[in-house]
Amino acid sequence: MARVPIGSITEPRLVVGALIRDPYDRIFVQRRSADRRLFPECWDVVGGAVEEGESLLDALRREIAEETGWRLRRVLARVAHEEWTADGVRHIESDYVVEVDGDLSSPELERDKHTEFAWLAAEQVSLLDENARFGGSTFIKDVVTAAHAWLADASGESRIVL
Repeated sequence: MARVPIGSITEPRLVVGALIRDPYDRIFVQRRSADRRLFPECWDVVGGAVEEGESLLDALRREIAEETGWRLRRVLARVAHEEWTADGVRHIESDYVVEVDGDLSSPELERDKHTEFAWLAAEQVSLLDENARFGGSTFIKDVVTAAHAWLADASGESRIVL
């Protein structure tokens, strides 16, 4: 039986993603800057790691404020719960369709981390095919597509699933 050194077993890192919708059911995406260690120049959704002692909802609230300046109004649905690995670290990501308050035409991007943004309707998700060129992944396209599918199927009632 192989021995694993103490300290080499790490818990997976929890990550949240906010699939921010606007009144036209478009989803907000932002491009990561070229000097980012993970997924440089790829399109991404708002989100990041859950900090110690923080709930998923608190992490969503914080990430939205940090990356856009907007305020979380409500969570509509969880549309993805996936595991992925980057730099040898296992991540478990939960992605939520959310609504926010603030000027949706003018997000306060973290300019050192994100260079541009776009609002994507369901028929525009092919823009995210660019990610395969930079990072080889369809993950962001898949979660944005899942958000659009949920929005298309949603009945007027919102579900909050955290």
